[in-house]
Amino acid sequence: MLLTLAAFAVALGVLVVIHELGHYLVARACGVRILRFSVGFGKVLCKRTDRHGTEWALSAIPLGGYVKMLDEREGEVPAAERGRAFNAQPVGKRIAIVAAGPVFNLVLAALLYAALNMAGVKEPAAVLGAPAAGTPAFAAGVQAGDRILAIDGAEVGTWGDARWMLLKSLTDKGRPAVEVQTAGGERRVRPVDFSQAALGQMEGDVLGREGFGLASPKPVIRGIVPESAAAQAGLLAGDKVVAAGDRKDPSATELITLIQAHAGQPLRLSVVRDGAALAIDVLPREERLADGTLVGRIGAQIGGDIQLITVRHGPLQSLAMGAQRTAEVSWFSLRMLGKMLVGDVALSNLSGPVTIADYAGQTARMGLEAYIAFLALVSVSLGVLNLLPIPMLDGGHLLYYLVEIIRGSPPPERWMEVGQRAGFGILMVLMAVALFNDFTRLLT
Repeated sequence: MLLTLAAFAVALGVLVVIHELGHYLVARACGVRILRFSVGFGKVLCKRTDRHGTEWALSAIPLGGYVKMLDEREGEVPAAERGRAFNAQPVGKRIAIVAAGPVFNLVLAALLYAALNMAGVKEPAAVLGAPAAGTPAFAAGVQAGDRILAIDGAEVGTWGDARWMLLKSLTDKGRPAVEVQTAGGERRVRPVDFSQAALGQMEGDVLGREGFGLASPKPVIRGIVPESAAAQAGLLAGDKVVAAGDRKDPSATELITLIQAHAGQPLRLSVVRDGAALAIDVLPREERLADGTLVGRIGAQIGGDIQLITVRHGPLQSLAMGAQRTAEVSWFSLRMLGKMLVGDVALSNLSGPVTIADYAGQTARMGLEAYIAFLALVSVSLGVLNLLPIPMLDGGHLLYYLVEIIRGSPPPERWMEVGQRAGFGILMVLMAVALFNDFTRLLT
C-alpha cells in the first residue's frame, strides 16, 4: 500500500509540475507576471516568494495544480502593470500560454519513450500460443508457435509492437494481414477479420479474447531453497521441466498447480539439464494455507522460459520513435473517446485516480522500465484530456480564443459563464463515472 501511494504521489507530482511549468515558462517568455505557482489545490501548506515576486506554493489537495497570473478579470491591476496582465496579451500569446501545459505533457511522454528506447528494453518475442476456438485468430488459422513477422506489411520486432498494431486494427474492426513464421519454419500469411469483434469492454486481456496471446512459457527452475524437497530430489537451478507426471510440456502455471495438487504424493519431473534428459522424483511437502487448504511445496523458484529481445536505438532514432509513439497513443486515445461517445466502447473503460494509483503501484513493483512507460502513458492521457474543447480545461480556453479570432472580439461574458457551468457539469459527470468504475473494480 505504501509503495502504491508513493508511486502515485511521485507520478502525480511529476506530471502536474511539468504541465504547470509549461504554462509558467511560456507566460514568463510572453512578459506576463506570475503571481503564484502551486502544486495542489486548496489551503497553502508552505510557500516561498522568489525575486520576481512569484509565490511558489504547496497546497493541501494534491490532485492537480495551477499557475495564477496577473489578470484584470480577477482583481484590480495597477496602471503600470496592465501591460503584464494575461488578459491584455494578444490572442496569439494567450493561445501559446494555454497550449503550453498540454504540449509539455506530450513532450515529456516523447522524451520518456525516447529514454526507454536508448536504454534498451527487453520484450518478449511475438511467438503466439494456441488460439481458442471461435476467435478471429482461430478462424485465421493461427497456430501455437507462430511468430509474427509483419502486420499489413509493417515489420514486427517484439510482442509489444505486434500487440500495439493488432490493438489499433481491432478498434477499427479491420482485417489485418498477419505474416508469421510457423513452428516448422514456413512463412505464412494469416488473414484476420476483426469486423465482428465486440468492443464494449476494452479492459483486461483484450487481444486474448480475440485469440492472440503469447505462447505459454516453459517452466525453468530459477532457484532452490536449501534442504527443501527440490534440493533433496536433486533439482538444480537452470533445469527445464518438459513433463510433470502424465502432463507433457506443461506451462509454468500448470507445473505449479500440479505440484500444489501433489501434497505428500510423489511427482515425477522430466527435465533437461545441459542438453541431457533426466527423470527426477520429487515429494512435495504438505503446507496448510490460512483458509485450511492443503497444498504441496517443493521449495523451488519456478520461472518461465520466455524468449526476450533487447531493443535499443541511437539518440536521434529514439527521439523520432518517442515522438511517433506519443502521436500514436494520442490519436488512439482520441479514437477511444469518440467510440465511447457513440456507444461503441463502454463507459466502464474510463479510469479514475484509484485505478491510476493501482497501476502506479503495480508498475513500480515491476521495475523502473515499467514505471517510466506508465508515466509516459499517463502524461499522454493528461495532455490529450486537457486539449479537449471542454470549458474549464485548457482546450476550452483555446476554443474561446478561436471564437475570438473568428469574431474579431472575445465571446460575450454570458457565453463564457454558460460554458463554464456546462464544462463543470461535464467534468463532474466524467469524474463520477470514473470513480464509480474505480470502486466497482475494487469491489469485484
